[in-house]
Amino acid sequence: MSSRREYEIAFVGLKPGIHEDNYEITDKFFESYDKQDFSNCKAQIKLTLEKATSFMMLKFEVGGTVDVICDRCGNMLPIELWDEFNVLVKMVENPDEMNEKGEDPDILYISRTESHLHLAELIYEFIILSLPVQKMCRIEEMSGPYCYKEALEMLKKMNETNNQTNNPIWKDLDKFKNL
Repeated sequence: MSSRREYEIAFVGLKPGIHEDNYEITDKFFESYDKQDFSNCKAQIKLTLEKATSFMMLKFEVGGTVDVICDRCGNMLPIELWDEFNVLVKMVENPDEMNEKGEDPDILYISRTESHLHLAELIYEFIILSLPVQKMCRIEEMSGPYCYKEALEMLKKMNETNNQTNNPIWKDLDKFKNL
């Protein structure tokens, strides 16, 4: 993976207290990862880091937009990103062992000798988690400027055809309805 110094925080020199940082994420950020099912990423990450002596609390606020393929009609659809994630970073002697246990996904263990906090993987994960599972416009926006109208008409015709014909394949299954 390429060097990502811009997504590292040298926390050793930070004074205890609250520190803020902002990151602009574009498609270039995702080049070192597998192919994504979105494009035209314009995400903003606001990071609030609260440093204490033996731990740090990170709050990621994800915002922005990405273009996805609509699950309903197959056209490109802009989706708003918005989510918040909290991660507690604890400094321990055996971080690999503690992270393997993975008892709480919101806790990240790092070595007491560590001097930098690497954020690229967390940013990647949080943008992916900010995407909706079902990617399509709301019912009231259907047939709007982002919809592929021909595909929607075809789906409507197919639905009407399926409702009108009594398919003999399903006739025997009706016997099990009242059991």
